[in-house]
Parts: sequence; structure tokens; C-alpha cells
Amino acid sequence: MRIHDKSKGYHTGAKDYVAGRPGYPPEAVAWLREVLGLAPGRKALEVGAGTGKFIPTLQQTGCEITALEPIAVMREQLVGAHPGIVALAGAADTIPLPDSSMDAVVCAQAFHWFATAAAVTEMRRVLVPGGVLGLIWNGRDEDVPWVAALSEITNRREGDTPRYRTGAWRNAFPAPGLEFIGERHVRNRHVGTAEKVVLQRTLSVSFVAGLPEDERAQVEREVRELISQTPELAGGKEVAFPYETSMYAYRKV
Repeated sequence: MRIHDKSKGYHTGAKDYVAGRPGYPPEAVAWLREVLGLAPGRKALEVGAGTGKFIPTLQQTGCEITALEPIAVMREQLVGAHPGIVALAGAADTIPLPDSSMDAVVCAQAFHWFATAAAVTEMRRVLVPGGVLGLIWNGRDEDVPWVAALSEITNRREGDTPRYRTGAWRNAFPAPGLEFIGERHVRNRHVGTAEKVVLQRTLSVSFVAGLPEDERAQVEREVRELISQTPELAGGKEVAFPYETSMYAYRKV
């Protein structure tokens, strides 16, 4: 499976990725337990695990975790932060695991990168009968004016980059052998300084991280100007970046 050109920003922006990204709310752990059935003694595969941002959430279920990540620099960060996790090199449509070997497959902030029939078929293959594929994203709450203004800055640079917000990932469903079993949506916040949760978050976006240096510097200037002109963000005080966490689940039949 070819890595999308715009994902190459993750090679250079991996260090900013963890600091700039929000975590996941307690409801995500409840979803993993109640819908995906994760618990001690159960096995979960995270596809597109990146630097391991979602792993602490998975660990709260007590399950056995395997991570799959094609980008070496991100996989190295994952292993460094979570040395007890089995981290595999590979793509969503060529998973190096046996048939029916996982109780759940999870994609956190990643499925839009590989939302193809081949990838869905492969993820279904490694699930046990009755196993669940779970997709989860943190999406910006653009009802907040400054969040909408920030998105306008980034969206002008996205080109054809796959993104959750477009909804194109839904074209992979319905999929043979998988039944949709529901979705959940909850509020989430990323709390910190504007430098961290607004600026670093923007610079960690794949297609921004992959821009030529002068264009990336222009994005930084625009975001700093937005911060300085927005009373909620200016002055170096702690801010709360609002998100909606969306969770979708499909059972192998």
C-alpha cells in the first residue's frame, strides 16, 4: 500500500505530534470495554498507531496490545515510549498477523489514510468471529469562532490530503462481513497554552509539517497572529481547545 504523499510530513513532524495532539476522554475507555469487548486476556491491534498516542487509552482496558505502524520514525517513538508493546512494521492492507488472531482492531485518528476495501478486508481477516473494528477520531469543534478561523488557515493547505472531516472514509462501508453496530459522540478538550494546543497542533498536521520551510513559516505566522488577536488565546494563559470525539464500531459476521 503506497503511503500518501501528504503523510510524509509525519516523518519530519513526529516530535511535534504527541505534544500537539489531544488525548482521549474517559468515554473512549468505556467504549473500548463495552463495545469492542476489550479486557484482560483479550487482544487488540491498533492499525496506524503512529507514536502511540492512543496506547495509554487502550492500556486502561488491560488488554494485550499489538501496534502496526508503517512510518519508521513514528514507530521508533512508540517503542521508546511504550517498550512493552509489540510494534510491527506494515500497512493496513498487508497486516503481518494470522487469520482470526485479534479480538478487536482499532484505528485512532488514522482510518482516513487507508479507507480502502483492501484494508477493511485485511482488518476483518485478522479479527476473530464476532470481533469488532473500532474507528475513533478527535474532530475540532468549529462552532467556536476561533477554531473555525484556525481551520481556515490549515484547510487552504490540505490539497487532496485524506482527512476525517471530509467524510470520504465512509465510502469504505458497507463492507462484506462487517455489520455496523453503532456510534458515539462526546465532548473533549485539549488543555494547555496556546503555543502547545493551538500552534504545535497546527504544525503537527501532516500536510503542514510537510510544507517547504518558507510556507510552513507562513502558517506559523498566521497562527501566531490569530492567537494574538483572539482574547481567549492571547497572553500565554491556559486555554481549552474544544473537540468532539467520534467513535464507530463494526462487528465481524
